[in-house]
Amino acid sequence: MNRFVLLIIVCALAGFSIFANTPPQNQKVVTAAQANGVYRYYDNEFRILALGHNKLKVQFDGLYHTLAKSVNTGYAGGEATIDGNVVTFFPEDSQACKITMTFLPGKLVVKQDGEDFACGFGHNVNAAGTYKKIRSGRPKFQSPP
Repeated sequence: MNRFVLLIIVCALAGFSIFANTPPQNQKVVTAAQANGVYRYYDNEFRILALGHNKLKVQFDGLYHTLAKSVNTGYAGGEATIDGNVVTFFPEDSQACKITMTFLPGKLVVKQDGEDFACGFGHNVNAAGTYKKIRSGRPKFQSPP
């Protein structure tokens, strides 16, 4: 068998294309309707709105309840980039904070790379967790504190 034909078959089985910059077939693509909405994990919330051209408007509001019965707060807002079902978000005015979000059916899995202060959050406020979608559609964004 011709080596070139064999290479094409192997690449196709592996989910790669040598002819175009296309993602593997198993990568999930999230529609605007699937992404738009409000997601909650305990007292933390993400508001997400698809803007088009692989961009999302993102807002995070977080709380940490202290033992003294007060709360520390965290806020982040800005634009994020989506690739398939994975979102990369760097909060505005933060150089050392990266928030990665993965859309799954009915939920959002969030990882935070950076300390609370590096993300501009109050002490012990963290965006990481598995958020449940509580509202679909265009979210109402709140003013920063």
